[in-house]
Amino acid sequence: MISGLRRQPLLAVLRPSSIHQARWQLEQLHQAGLSHVELAVEASSAWVAMAEQLVADFPALRLGAASVRSAAGLEAALAAGLGYAVSPILDRALLEQASAAAITLVPGVFTPTEIATAVQWGAAAVKLYPAASLGPGYWRLLAGPLGPLPFCIAAGGLAVADATAWYAAGVDAIALGDALFSGYRLDPALHSLVVSLRSKCYP
Repeated sequence: MISGLRRQPLLAVLRPSSIHQARWQLEQLHQAGLSHVELAVEASSAWVAMAEQLVADFPALRLGAASVRSAAGLEAALAAGLGYAVSPILDRALLEQASAAAITLVPGVFTPTEIATAVQWGAAAVKLYPAASLGPGYWRLLAGPLGPLPFCIAAGGLAVADATAWYAAGVDAIALGDALFSGYRLDPALHSLVVSLRSKCYP
């Protein structure tokens, strides 16, 4: 997951209400050139079946689980064959469960203490959440007292227009959610962002 994000430091987070909506959204994201997409997890057999089918339907996408907050949610992600999991919280038991299952789990962090604790507990990356409430300058300020900082995905309330400021602040990747779609329309600026990232230092 992290090696892929170094090549394209961008994720989409989807909360589809049906497999039809999920397919429609994933197809648009794929056409825009995006590689990494998270699906909000539900600990149910119906969700596992949907996610399994989406993995089969979109082999070119790197699909993961979003909003993983419990052992059952992580088990659902594993059962669906998703490649990674992302959580809004920092939970040691979840990190240990993910490590035992050999799946990358990115925990959510907000404070300097949570960031340091996540590193101490062996997290390979962290999710700064909710990033919009902190602003891009927050991560930059932590570089001195907490450096070297871990691989960081800024997420929560961000839009395509926010990307430049967050990359400049030193985060390694950003995750975009609700702001990506307006009704049935994908933000047209996403494709331009993907092209821009490709043309810079991300092969």
